[in-house]
Amino acid sequence: MRHVMSPLDFTVEELNELFDLAQKIEQNPASYSNLCHGKKLATCFYEPSTRTRLSFESAMLSLGGSVLGFSDASNSSASKGESVSDTIRMISCYSDICAMRHPKEGAPMVAAANSTIPVINAGDGGHQHPTQTLTDLLTIRSLTGRLNHFTIGLCGDLKFGRTVHSLIHALIRYENIHFIFISPEELKVPDYIIELLNEHNVSYEEVIRLEDIMGRLDLLYMTRVQRERFFNEEDYVRLKDFYILDQTKMNLAPSHMLVLHPLPRVNEISVEVDKDPRAAYFKQVQYGVYVRMALILKLLELS
Repeated sequence: MRHVMSPLDFTVEELNELFDLAQKIEQNPASYSNLCHGKKLATCFYEPSTRTRLSFESAMLSLGGSVLGFSDASNSSASKGESVSDTIRMISCYSDICAMRHPKEGAPMVAAANSTIPVINAGDGGHQHPTQTLTDLLTIRSLTGRLNHFTIGLCGDLKFGRTVHSLIHALIRYENIHFIFISPEELKVPDYIIELLNEHNVSYEEVIRLEDIMGRLDLLYMTRVQRERFFNEEDYVRLKDFYILDQTKMNLAPSHMLVLHPLPRVNEISVEVDKDPRAAYFKQVQYGVYVRMALILKLLELS
């Protein structure tokens, strides 16, 4: 039995196999439509989510399986004080695999330690979001044909953004990746990420102005400023519109640059950018279903 807590739980070779399977599913989804017949996925979401939860559910239903679970802690026995370890023991009796999101870092790992079924971390606080990272990597590989030799700008909330942290961890294993971190001082990438990059001799730079580096990017990964991660409402209001990607800024970028975003967006990408052929964030959503289908099949040893 195998759990997924971090994108680093897979070797680069295993990731290639997973992405190959996801692309086969994309090309011929009907061939995979009954592989999970009789299997149940539990979605245990202690924190609100639309995309991730529905993506997991869509993936399992597309494989012919079924879904059960809860979409908010208030809809579970957690509201009565039940522990994560007790919840997963109970869920293990009802289902074959579990996807868990939790606001506390490490909660899915506690679940995995007490589970008799595979547990997938669907996001734990500001820590990790491995399946979003798998989605990001599949999107990049599918649309550019590679996962190496590019410059990627990560913009916005780099302090609390678990999608950013997970993606950085995953990309440092590929050759010739240059990171440009674009954020206000208050939302800079954490020190431990910088230490990780230095340890692996990965090149990076930190800037404040998005306009200054648009012309150098192969990929731009936009993020929202997350209200739920702030302790002070005034700080959130002051920083929430610090970056807004509009067509004027897009005109500064190369014709091949792709714009990614884990969604949901608020104001950080103008809707006018949606019409730009370089906007890839809604394609990411579809790739998220394919990669989660592939992941479920791998963890249940059905492929």
